[in-house]
Amino acid sequence: MAAVARVQAPQGQTGDPIRDSALGLVPETVDPIARLNRHAWRSSPVRASLLEIVRLRNARTVNCQFCKSVRYDLARRDGLTESKVDQIRDGYEQSALADDEKLALAFADAYLHDPKTISAELAARLKQHFTPAQLAHLAIALIAFNATSRCAVSIGGMPDNLPVMEITAPE
Repeated sequence: MAAVARVQAPQGQTGDPIRDSALGLVPETVDPIARLNRHAWRSSPVRASLLEIVRLRNARTVNCQFCKSVRYDLARRDGLTESKVDQIRDGYEQSALADDEKLALAFADAYLHDPKTISAELAARLKQHFTPAQLAHLAIALIAFNATSRCAVSIGGMPDNLPVMEITAPE
């Protein structure tokens, strides 16, 4: 059974999943969020598949059904497979994911749960694998991903299950 919507989405559909959600009812605030999301995908020093792994970890943490079902085309073209997606779960540390993917997930977990929990050891490992610009970009991308998914969950109205769907990264 689908969750009851607490806020209805706008009548007109634009094809943009953020603008077409209930967030689109407040264009003066959703426009900057949509621009931030677009920037996260189009101007990233981080490869798209790594961004998608972090975005999907956020989706699972927040339990956003829509976000969990989406796969961005840029990430697929960059090598993201459903096999990798299946490993973005608790216990990913023992998975077959690459070291930089595991580190990005550890960074996302700290960001999503308690940013001050980044240990000196994790910070050193992050600095070995990522440039300061890449770490800053991951954090800023998480701002966009987390804001939209938390809003979507709090507004409600999403189906309990959605099929995996590929969408085009925002232009």
